[in-house]
Amino acid sequence: MSMARPSRLSGRLVLAAVFGFLYLPVSVLVALSFNEAGLPTSWSGFSFKWYAALAGNNEILGAAANTLIVAVFATLISTVLGTMLALGIETRRRKSTGLEALAFAPMVIPDIVLAVALLTFFSLLNVTLGLHTIIISHVIFDLAFVSSVVRARLKHFDHSIVEASRDLGASAWKTFWRISFPVLLPAIIAGGLLAFTLSVDEFIIAFFTAGAGRGSMTLPIQIYSMIRFGITPEINALATIVMGVSALALLLSQWLNKEQMR
Repeated sequence: MSMARPSRLSGRLVLAAVFGFLYLPVSVLVALSFNEAGLPTSWSGFSFKWYAALAGNNEILGAAANTLIVAVFATLISTVLGTMLALGIETRRRKSTGLEALAFAPMVIPDIVLAVALLTFFSLLNVTLGLHTIIISHVIFDLAFVSSVVRARLKHFDHSIVEASRDLGASAWKTFWRISFPVLLPAIIAGGLLAFTLSVDEFIIAFFTAGAGRGSMTLPIQIYSMIRFGITPEINALATIVMGVSALALLLSQWLNKEQMR
């Protein structure tokens, strides 16, 4: 017992140090977004004025609208395709290691490599870059993550109820909507929320596949363009909002994953 207590205490200290290293800079950024002076060297009082300044910035509002458009469409498409991919892989009678590796490839390929590949692909097809190319690129990036979440649920799925439904005369389509879909719905929603989070935060792929002009500028690209001229209080406020939305979607996704495993 005497040796277990110091070991447990040291483990907690290491965990606290790791979390402090990860989240202390983020906490400082969030705190500065409420600093009236907006300076990192002094605190002059609590204020929401930098958030109010964001509301009057048309460039940021336009980038936020573009981000929302990209995230919503990329989430919807990648959720449908990712679910279909998961069902296709898991219902195969003969498992293929190569097919599974191919399905997970976008998750392990470095973002910069995938971004250059997509840009080259669009250039070869003479496709004009814009929001549509960002959406397509994000679908390719998000699809593997949605598929992995849905496949995790399929691992615990009782396929005998599907066989029973077919034996009782239900069609494959009716069986899917009445039996499989309700069971998979929490995983599908969790995968969609994860895809939404990744799409909102993603910068490198969007930067390479966005067109010229403000018509295809997303929030991460907007933040990058603003930060090149120095950190301003508006950037702190904008980054806080983006992190808050992403964290909320991620927490909801993890909660749904936890619920579906019970």
